[in-house]
Amino acid sequence: MRELIFATNNKHKVEEVKAALKGEVKLHTLSECGLEGDIPETSNTLEGNALQKAMWVWERTHKDCFADDTGLEVAALGGAPGVFSARYAGEHCSFDDNIDKLLDALKGVKERDACFRTVICLIENGVPKYFEGRVDGQILHERHSNGEGFGYDPVFMPARFAVSFAEMPLEVKNRISHRGLAVKKLVSYLES
Repeated sequence: MRELIFATNNKHKVEEVKAALKGEVKLHTLSECGLEGDIPETSNTLEGNALQKAMWVWERTHKDCFADDTGLEVAALGGAPGVFSARYAGEHCSFDDNIDKLLDALKGVKERDACFRTVICLIENGVPKYFEGRVDGQILHERHSNGEGFGYDPVFMPARFAVSFAEMPLEVKNRISHRGLAVKKLVSYLES
């Protein structure tokens, strides 16, 4: 069975990706590989951050690995928070802090178009390959959640749906989400 290191310790991301991989690839997290420390994310693009994180793992293990970077891009905010989505409200902020700042920035704004983009960088034998997923939707005026999802999921409603990502069962979200679409492209590549 193919083995890959996923450059994350985020349990939500690991669950989503493992579900999409359907047991076809043995996935190892950073902590399972004994990798500790802060992975740099200093690029101003999703592609750059995904490459930076994957190369950090490759340089320490010389094993095939991948990393992702995701951004929520809101049209009315000029594409913000974008590459800064995870730390939109500050360096050590919570998901709720980020959502509060986003909703505050959009107070009184009627046009709430947004998209989520995920870029995955796979490093095989030291060579990077990229896979991108994108989902368009709207930013809701308040949180809508039944306990599912993480990050901006409670305020993001994908196009053609009447519920937020945080109200969807994981299997539905994985089929249509930015990360799910990027992972499908990765899996398709790994199978070919």
